[in-house]
Amino acid sequence: MKRRAARSDSGQTFWDHLDELRSVIIRILVITVLAGAVAFCMKEELFAVVLAPRTSDFLTYRLMGVEPFSVHLMNTGLTEQFMIHLKTAMYAGLLLASPYIIYQLFRFVSPALYDNERHYATLLVTSGYVMFLLGTLLNYLLIFPLTVKFLGTYQVSPDVANMLTLQSYVDTLLVMSLVMGVVFELPVVSWILGRMGLITAPMMRTWRRHAVVAILVVSAVITPTTDAFTLFVVALPIWLLYEVSILIVSLNSK
Repeated sequence: MKRRAARSDSGQTFWDHLDELRSVIIRILVITVLAGAVAFCMKEELFAVVLAPRTSDFLTYRLMGVEPFSVHLMNTGLTEQFMIHLKTAMYAGLLLASPYIIYQLFRFVSPALYDNERHYATLLVTSGYVMFLLGTLLNYLLIFPLTVKFLGTYQVSPDVANMLTLQSYVDTLLVMSLVMGVVFELPVVSWILGRMGLITAPMMRTWRRHAVVAILVVSAVITPTTDAFTLFVVALPIWLLYEVSILIVSLNSK
């Protein structure tokens, strides 16, 4: 404890550390706002990416050989398009600035860690960030397009045309991306719990059937579709993550 106190003190008082934290927060906010402003100015490029899954020209649809289709979006509010543009740009700015944000936070915390703690913290932060990006990317390239294709073209009758709002489209994309990013943290969380001794590989194998049921429930919530194919596409990677988590916990115990 004396060694840790001497290491964390390093001649600085509590208020010095607080001032340093304030500087870190200010730098993070400035970079995030600047990245959001750049994304806001690149409106055409930004929404070309966001709106790409609504037509059959999207990469996923071409690889699957989907028949030509197009989901038409509409705006129902006076300020809705501007606010959606602003919100989407800020989300994009936050995503672009995330490496800098993580670096600044880790740089602030790392002096208080021992060398072995810094090693594990670096591994944990890096793997968590990569897994979140993989979950977001999987949602954008596969899960969200399948959801748009099914719900956007589903009709109870040819006499009833689908006119989806831009608000619902963008909100669904952002929420599903966030959820899939969090779900992909399962191996990282399992590693932490395994290091703490709260879970073991035999325990996870014993509860595998219950986990499969939970995975199906979560998949049904993430993708509000009624077809079994989309549900399978969502559940499969989550189940693979669970199996990878068992392997990680098993290796961790050894």
